[in-house]
Amino acid sequence: MSPSCCSGKCSVALIFLILSAVPIAFLISLEQAVPSTHVISYHSSGFLRECAKWDDVGRRFLVSYMDGGGGIGELVPTKDSDDVLEEVTLVKDVDLAGNSSNGFVIDRHRNRLLLAVGDLLGNRYSALVAYDLSTWRRIFLTVLSSHSKEISYADDVAVDAQGNAYVSDAKGGKIWIVDVNGKLVYTIRSPLFTPPRWYNNFVSLNGIVYHPDGFLIVIHTFSGFLFKIDVTNGDISSKVTLIDVSGGSLRFGDGLEFLSPTKIVVAGSPSSKLVESSDGWRTASVTGWFSSGMVHRLVSSATVKEGRVYLNHIVGFGSKKRHILVEAVF
Repeated sequence: MSPSCCSGKCSVALIFLILSAVPIAFLISLEQAVPSTHVISYHSSGFLRECAKWDDVGRRFLVSYMDGGGGIGELVPTKDSDDVLEEVTLVKDVDLAGNSSNGFVIDRHRNRLLLAVGDLLGNRYSALVAYDLSTWRRIFLTVLSSHSKEISYADDVAVDAQGNAYVSDAKGGKIWIVDVNGKLVYTIRSPLFTPPRWYNNFVSLNGIVYHPDGFLIVIHTFSGFLFKIDVTNGDISSKVTLIDVSGGSLRFGDGLEFLSPTKIVVAGSPSSKLVESSDGWRTASVTGWFSSGMVHRLVSSATVKEGRVYLNHIVGFGSKKRHILVEAVF
């Protein structure tokens, strides 16, 4: 399975606006509901966890901190699958304090983690940071946008076989390309990334993955559009195409995760989708749906652990800030 990443983003204000509009009694009833599939619970130091990925070599889940100044933590499963796990912080970068740690990808070939970082409330700073997976030493920090008049929000990241990183901009509607050494080399722009009507662009390009055949797949959250981008050679911006998706809407889709070269999980709320293609992602079909029932917790990313799909939920609840990863069965 190729590496994939995660992502997705509303602002903290939007999240709590949504939650504050839900009657307390209804929230309590949702919290008391028990998903029909396996649930991994963990206690955390923060209320917002943007992305979770299974690290097969490290035998742990890695999670990104959307609040508390950002950072990366780990969850190490125990022999008892029903144990409540404890989050352990691995890195908090003082140079990135005040920003949100968002989608990330494990670049196993180079033993590093690539993390998208953004200014959650102001949308005035975006960066890509790389860390060594063993020592958590910072390898590079690439500023993508800072104090610009143009708003931006680095949301998610994919990596190709050569180590080039592709970072989605959820507010500016573009994709930054950063080479293996951390140099910003190109920005992919396309009029397709800005669909008609302002409300379709409140959250723009989000989850992004790299296909081993040499193209990206990225979702536009508020429109539900799925794009294919050939990055093999030439003018990349002219190679953006809209994938013709049938069988259901992908509106409010967030993180993406490959199950195979022909199957992608689109994590999102109120339900996550399984999407399949038989023609190299020229067209695709929605073939499965799953909802944990925890719609108030907001699904943001997906990961695969030993063939089982788990969905990360952004919002934690309670004095111990309990978070959940819920197995999705399509």
